[in-house]
Amino acid sequence: MDIISEVKEIINTEISGLLKLREVLNSDIEKAINEIYRCRGKVILAGIGKAGLIAKKIASTMSSTGTPAVFVHPAEGMHGDLGIIEPDDIVIAISKSGESSELNSIIPIIKRIGANVICITGNKNSELSKISDITIYIGDITEACPFNLAPTTSATVILVIGDAIALTLMKLRKFNVDDFALFHPGGRLGKRLIMKVSDFMLSGKNNPVVELSSTVKEMILKISEKQAGAISVVDENGKLAGLITDYDIRKVLEKETNIFSMQIQDIMNPAPTFIYEDEKAFKALEIMQKREKSITVLPVLNKNIMVVGMIRLQDLVKAGL
Repeated sequence: MDIISEVKEIINTEISGLLKLREVLNSDIEKAINEIYRCRGKVILAGIGKAGLIAKKIASTMSSTGTPAVFVHPAEGMHGDLGIIEPDDIVIAISKSGESSELNSIIPIIKRIGANVICITGNKNSELSKISDITIYIGDITEACPFNLAPTTSATVILVIGDAIALTLMKLRKFNVDDFALFHPGGRLGKRLIMKVSDFMLSGKNNPVVELSSTVKEMILKISEKQAGAISVVDENGKLAGLITDYDIRKVLEKETNIFSMQIQDIMNPAPTFIYEDEKAFKALEIMQKREKSITVLPVLNKNIMVVGMIRLQDLVKAGL
């Protein structure tokens, strides 16, 4: 067997299924999405076997993108779990054949509760389609399985149509990055979306800052005391006038110039890159890492352009951003 050719053939079969899906989609998908968008309750996903596993994933995607959704297993539904369904809910029932007895048996009860039913199926003449309010037809799917039996292409197609529904609803709801961050507080993704510069910056007594009118000796003592590798220079109003780093000091010393005869403004960078305290910490990391000449610190300003802190690359990396 030519394994690479076999793998490519399977991929091509699944791609063909997706192309067929795109061809057969009609106004029913628009009706379904509008119905879900107007829904005052939650979305219930149901399916058996592989379709059930895909239904769980779709429910998870919807919930994380602004559409409250849960999965109900049809068998468990028959033993009490249908109690989660309320009249204002919408049920999305998933079955390629549309003839799953376990799934179809709960639909009349769901209709009796008062919830509307949308089905996703590859058989528009199936029992499931007949008892549903809206049918999303995915086409006559050829499975990638050599026996055309194991749910493979159909699983991919249903997964994609579920993503399409969830992400279209996301746009309709104007679900933004801040909303997404609220639902994803864990891990690196959560940190990058939620944590702000103010959560990591050196502030208060730890903020390395010196007035422009100070002497170079006072500046060096402060930069050594704070151990940040840099110090913000402020004017008499506390606004950023410049930045001095250890590197700037070394450059002066390498020239064998009497550094104590100089003024702070002669050493500082008068136009340093800075960031605001309410911006995402990940933005600070990107600024420092993506510069042509990388930097390891950024002065932090508040909305009044006052220097309120300093953020260090090492702290962001240590935090796992």
